[in-house]
Amino acid sequence: MNCWSSRCCSVLALFGLATAEAGAAEPAASNDKPWFVSEANLPQGYPAAGPVDEVVIKTYPAHRLARVRSDGGTDGMFWKLFNHIKRNDIAMTAPVEMSWGGAKKVAEAGGKPAGEPNAMAFLYREPTLGAAGADPEDASVLVEDIPEVKVVSIGLRGSYGKKTFLRGYDKLTAWLAEHPEWQAAGSPRTLGYNSPMVPSFMKFSEVQIPIAPAAGK
Repeated sequence: MNCWSSRCCSVLALFGLATAEAGAAEPAASNDKPWFVSEANLPQGYPAAGPVDEVVIKTYPAHRLARVRSDGGTDGMFWKLFNHIKRNDIAMTAPVEMSWGGAKKVAEAGGKPAGEPNAMAFLYREPTLGAAGADPEDASVLVEDIPEVKVVSIGLRGSYGKKTFLRGYDKLTAWLAEHPEWQAAGSPRTLGYNSPMVPSFMKFSEVQIPIAPAAGK
């Protein structure tokens, strides 16, 4: 397991295991719901995870999160966030969000995100918890209020690493090429739901790209 995946997942192991069913947001029917091991609650109003290996459009409500950015990789981001929620008595939720570069970095890498994720975020359970702004005890942790966002999403099983991410990313970019009524409206992200204690073949994640209607559509 690489550095970012182990750090992203390790805190979830602290919150116990509970078996749960989860379903896709807008387009999924009940028989599309994947089984996976749920280790923390979703943020309030978040659509359930899934489906697996199917590209869907999902809408996430306005929410609050704590984010750390690092152009030098993920070293230290995880523990900065963990210490932030611990000292502020903020309950852990799943998933953990990992962002992969901006448009410039993607273009420089030949159309695909390069390197490791450049940001990590822990999601607050409710948007009214805490206060937006820099953490007074660690200014690198920024609490942000995120507006509603629409994404194109695919659920994946497998270990948390760049190979899994690119498997999903390639399917999403192919879908966007086939649906010119939509355009990418932000950096790709991974939502990771499971800790290292969950076997790789059972791990569940979602790769997503924010979208908006294409100009003139």
